[in-house]
Amino acid sequence: MYEDSSPIGSLVHLYFDGAFSRRELVRRVAGHTGSIAAAAAVLTSMGVAEAQQLACPADVRVPADAPDLVTQDVQFPGDAGPLFAYMAQPLTDDPSPIPAVLVIHQNRGLVDYIKDVTRRVARAGYVGLGVDLLSRQGGTQQFPDPVTQMQAYNRTTQDQRRADLISSLAYMKTLPSILPAALGSVGFCAGGGNCFDLAVSSPDVSAAVVFYGAPPNPITLLDNLAGPLLLNYAELDRSLTGQTPAVVTGLLSRQKTFGLHIYQGVNHAFHDDTGPAYDPAAACDAWGRTIAWFDKFLKSKMAAP
Repeated sequence: MYEDSSPIGSLVHLYFDGAFSRRELVRRVAGHTGSIAAAAAVLTSMGVAEAQQLACPADVRVPADAPDLVTQDVQFPGDAGPLFAYMAQPLTDDPSPIPAVLVIHQNRGLVDYIKDVTRRVARAGYVGLGVDLLSRQGGTQQFPDPVTQMQAYNRTTQDQRRADLISSLAYMKTLPSILPAALGSVGFCAGGGNCFDLAVSSPDVSAAVVFYGAPPNPITLLDNLAGPLLLNYAELDRSLTGQTPAVVTGLLSRQKTFGLHIYQGVNHAFHDDTGPAYDPAAACDAWGRTIAWFDKFLKSKMAAP
């Protein structure tokens, strides 16, 4: 994960999050360096080599018009105004409520990748809700460029994001299709940090899965963790994965239910099939573990009295 907050560092971060191609990255960096050659040299010095885009397995993505799902854009009340979200659920004649999973995006808003993940959640037998944490600024659609999306996200605060996620859980609990006692959350990158924060802030989260997200600070907030927590991290994502020993120690000492998997040889954003860091084997394994986690700790509540 690139921690460089300079304009070029921010562009590199967006590139690895799948915001644009390497060619587009070079073009944008050239705007800062003055030439394509200088841009290429700077990127090479930052360790950004030519990346071969790996093919996404044909059965990973779920099309927006999948016949086995019902999808829709929704709107519901938040602390500072309406919140926008994308919802997907299985197409069924059974009116019985089912568990639901809140999908929390990276630092660019409710992009197509997160909408696809929301559909993957639905295909696994859950109601998926991908909330737009740029709603207070009019929604992600107001920021068509990845850089302005990231700038908009950076204008949000942790308190605002937490409040909007808690409002999302409250909305989910009102829907007749959702079992209110079986709510999960999954988040990626910045969304992983927000997922972690939500898990220690709301007792309504019955199970959470964090993909390469920053842990809560201070670590004593783990005292408030109510539901089981699964952590998926990348070996080469040194800054974030390096924080996992303290997290594991904290979880063990508090006797919390958790799982941890660190994927060898992969980097930050390995699950994002739209970016150069995508690793099909690691992504598919982590997603399988994610659904199995929710099946164990959410679907089990369907049979509870």
